[in-house]
Amino acid sequence: MKTTKTVVIVGAVAGGASCAARLRRNEEFTRIVLLEKGPHASYANCGLPYRLGGVIPHDDNLLVAKPAVFTENFGIELHTLHEVRSIDPAAKTVSGIDLSNGKPFDLSYDALVLSPGAVPIRPPLPGVDLPGIFTVRSIPDIQAIRSWMEVHQAKEAVVVGGGFIGLETAENLRHLGLEVTVVEMLDQIMPPLDAEVVRPVEACLAENGIRLVLGDGVAGFENTPDNRLVVRTKSGSGFSADVVILSIGVRPDTTLAKAANLKIGARGGISVDAQMRTSDPAIYAVGDAVEVVSVLDDVPTLLALAGPANRQGRVAADAISGRSRTFRGVQGTSIVGVFDYAVGGTGWTEKALKRAGRTDYAVVWLHPGHHAGYYPGAETLHIKMLYRTADGLLLGAQVAGRADVARKLDVFAAFLQMNATVFDLEEAEMAYAPQFGGAKDAVNLAGMIAANHLRGEAQSISPGASIPPDAVVLDVRSPQEFAGGHWAGAINLPLPELRGRMGELTKSSELHVYCQSGKRAHDAARMLEQHGHRAVELSGGWDSWKS
Repeated sequence: MKTTKTVVIVGAVAGGASCAARLRRNEEFTRIVLLEKGPHASYANCGLPYRLGGVIPHDDNLLVAKPAVFTENFGIELHTLHEVRSIDPAAKTVSGIDLSNGKPFDLSYDALVLSPGAVPIRPPLPGVDLPGIFTVRSIPDIQAIRSWMEVHQAKEAVVVGGGFIGLETAENLRHLGLEVTVVEMLDQIMPPLDAEVVRPVEACLAENGIRLVLGDGVAGFENTPDNRLVVRTKSGSGFSADVVILSIGVRPDTTLAKAANLKIGARGGISVDAQMRTSDPAIYAVGDAVEVVSVLDDVPTLLALAGPANRQGRVAADAISGRSRTFRGVQGTSIVGVFDYAVGGTGWTEKALKRAGRTDYAVVWLHPGHHAGYYPGAETLHIKMLYRTADGLLLGAQVAGRADVARKLDVFAAFLQMNATVFDLEEAEMAYAPQFGGAKDAVNLAGMIAANHLRGEAQSISPGASIPPDAVVLDVRSPQEFAGGHWAGAINLPLPELRGRMGELTKSSELHVYCQSGKRAHDAARMLEQHGHRAVELSGGWDSWKS
């Protein structure tokens, strides 16, 4: 076949594989060479924890595209076990080793795409290289862990790190029957999210027999006389294990880029422009190794997620083909599932807004059912939404619950991408049938609550905010709910009785009103305001404030 140019792609997982397929669709006569240093190409590393637990029964099930798809369907030269070790930008060549036979190879290119991914962080702690301590990044990693656990008849495991992979790995180890401890240096799991959003997930983990050790970093690892492992923490605690999984994050793999004198950004990733082009105009980079712009604040960031990596691969292919398409940036939409619970977020979190010094925002907390309450099986959703107080611009949302979390989160993400306001959410037309949602969907409700605040129809404060010492805290739940837990010093006036007992409240004090999840408190606050009282709602009710 007549070739017009040669494109070499280093790394054949998400970004690299997507780039190769897109480029072939664009250019039939280009020679495309796809090099992968591991034994597998185009595999779903997001599915690795589930392969560990046997939910995914075979390694081949993780292959998004079999090798024959690349070679036969696309005419792409795919070479696994080919490690590129150097780049000569002036000569436009790459050199490396065929790991299957030790033979060197050299390739010339007209365009080069780097998709080396990221490497797991393995901190230089005492004992970190002891046998039985693993990371989860590839299919061979999972094969090694499964083999180790079988040989050593593993019964106890420690997972270091409470992020995405750590939690998924912990769940799957538990499914295998192991006693599992998760050690997280911070005081919450899922550190990118706001702490109060993940508290229900922490409870779910505990209910399923996983021990959480929060706010205690790992100090080192030791072997016991019977050849087991002990994980030592900074507090002096020790946790025994037959297997340890390190899941404390990843760093961009920039080895090749640095050797080729490509520009590295302030966050440690390969610096690229909106077309994924590096500081060398003939070299592109995509995926976990690159810095991309956050659409939230136009600041370069690192985001190791498969979705953006695939989109970046397509953008790089289009740029190589001379098209003007650019990558819009990222907003950090992500989700994790553990047992029967899920939690995720999109856009700004409150902790990120505070780090940025932002004060121009407000928070809405709500706990609606995931579908109509009269239809059996409604599960509670926990939703935290942030918006700009000046104009209601949607800034971010986080959702946790046992059902429909991904769908709600995707709706928020789509609205956020389109620069929507809470007034748009209020008017959003959602698909409704009782088994799928409510006539006023949870997304609608979030918009309605925020719109009420912006129109001056309600005042509220978010969980954790200070309540003035002279304020009166009013609980409008039933006596039974009140007895199950309440604000210290609160007055209990159930909503059905409030109108008739208004005289028991003084108008000289501001009333801080709450119910279980927020709706009755809003009804009470509107009633109180029209009777001459000053009322402030505790957003999200007792469900939010108790944590």
